[in-house]
Amino acid sequence: MLRRVVLSLLALAAVLAAAPAAQAKIAYGVGDQSAAMFSNPQWKALGLKKTRYFVHWNAIDNKTELAKADEFVKAAKAANVKVLMHISTNDLREKKGKLPTVAQYKSKVGKLVKRYRKLGVRDWGAWNEANHKTQPTWNNPARAAQFYIAMKSICKGCTIVALDILDQAGYQKYIQKWAAAAGPAGRSAKIFGIHNYSEVNRKRKTATTGIIRAVRKFNATSKFWYTETGGLAYFEAKGLDTYSLSRQADRTRYMFSLAKQFKSFVTRLYSYNLVGIDGQGRFDAGLLNADGSPRPAYDVVKQNLSSSSFMP
Repeated sequence: MLRRVVLSLLALAAVLAAAPAAQAKIAYGVGDQSAAMFSNPQWKALGLKKTRYFVHWNAIDNKTELAKADEFVKAAKAANVKVLMHISTNDLREKKGKLPTVAQYKSKVGKLVKRYRKLGVRDWGAWNEANHKTQPTWNNPARAAQFYIAMKSICKGCTIVALDILDQAGYQKYIQKWAAAAGPAGRSAKIFGIHNYSEVNRKRKTATTGIIRAVRKFNATSKFWYTETGGLAYFEAKGLDTYSLSRQADRTRYMFSLAKQFKSFVTRLYSYNLVGIDGQGRFDAGLLNADGSPRPAYDVVKQNLSSSSFMP
């Protein structure tokens, strides 16, 4: 009798061990480059607690850029919002940006980390959208890996997006080369970032799936943040070059769906940005019109934040 009870308990334990853990809600935030976001009544109504800001790698030497970052971080802190600070190029011209040496990165970025840690910034991205041709790391995954290792050394105790990857052709090779250069640090990294504008706005999931698989091939415990994505009202690209708020809302809905499809791996979602430009430029992903009124995409965000899958 005792033996049967023990065996039954062991069998139950095995079933519980094999069962997948209940998934926590995916955290949602809006990334932006303007501190005005934190005083916007429509933003306040969402109750968000996370945001993302990208900063030039050498902003410590640029008073204007430093002042902008200071204003943003201080406004976020006053609003009790957690900032993901993402290191980026200071020259967005394609294949023209200067690639810092590791020593330069440690010096300049190290000073930024020291400055903003004092203001509560504990989430950092080693380099924004590393494989895109506007970034100097576009053809140097090894340097991107070195930047992550450097970030670990200058920001101990921080949560770091180790590699931030765009869903474009060639991402597999870039990830493989990054992993080879990162070595043990890459295999133990906790967070990887995905920019999947293309998939969200064309309602696909092949590259998002591929990125997750490629990373988990060398790091089986990795989690993912959609560090920048969103439904586009307008973009100078085939199929998206017609200004459409209804399409934007539909793609914003798909953005949330695409996150839910990978809820075992995706733990955060940052869309970009808050206020649009009414299609008067090459890129418009704002949740609000230029006059501050909500777009249909804003309502989609509100609906999903009230669901069981997402949280502010």
